[in-house]
Amino acid sequence: MASLGHVAVGLAAARLYRGTKETTGSLVFRCVAFSAASLLPDADVIAFGLGIPYAAPFGHRGASHSIAFALACGLVAGLVAARGTTAARGRRVALFIAAIIATHGPLDALTDGGEGVALLWPFSTQRIFFPWRPLPVAPIGIHFLSRAGLAVAKVEILAFAPLFLYGLWPRRWMPGASRASRRD
Repeated sequence: MASLGHVAVGLAAARLYRGTKETTGSLVFRCVAFSAASLLPDADVIAFGLGIPYAAPFGHRGASHSIAFALACGLVAGLVAARGTTAARGRRVALFIAAIIATHGPLDALTDGGEGVALLWPFSTQRIFFPWRPLPVAPIGIHFLSRAGLAVAKVEILAFAPLFLYGLWPRRWMPGASRASRRD
């Protein structure tokens, strides 16, 4: 899967989060931070440069695509967010970050290529694909800038259009928005 679908998840989650002291700046920061979190599992592509095989536990789509990794990242993010604020904010950030990162592996398991996803690591190193795989796998690295990469991008933009629209739609136009949030 290309990164577009993952970014759409981050944008939609940022919109859903809605802080109590919402400003345009805080929303933009959260969109960037949540989108970066949604892409974090793919940092494992550095394994290729380190000589780690794709199918190894720490290879691409390995441990960093697992539910355990998502929970650990959520815990760390929650602890950082709680510093200097409230425990409730820390729990909320932990929940959102864990959920955002936890979507990465299952979305990749919906692709039609690669060697599967280690969703259950460290309990199992088995790579999983879902029976229904409607998303084309994206070429990795510079190869994404090709016809095949463009075709994958088109599919993802269409498939994730509802999340992009929800995440990017101007708040003042959303039904049920309060007067205060219309001023953003």
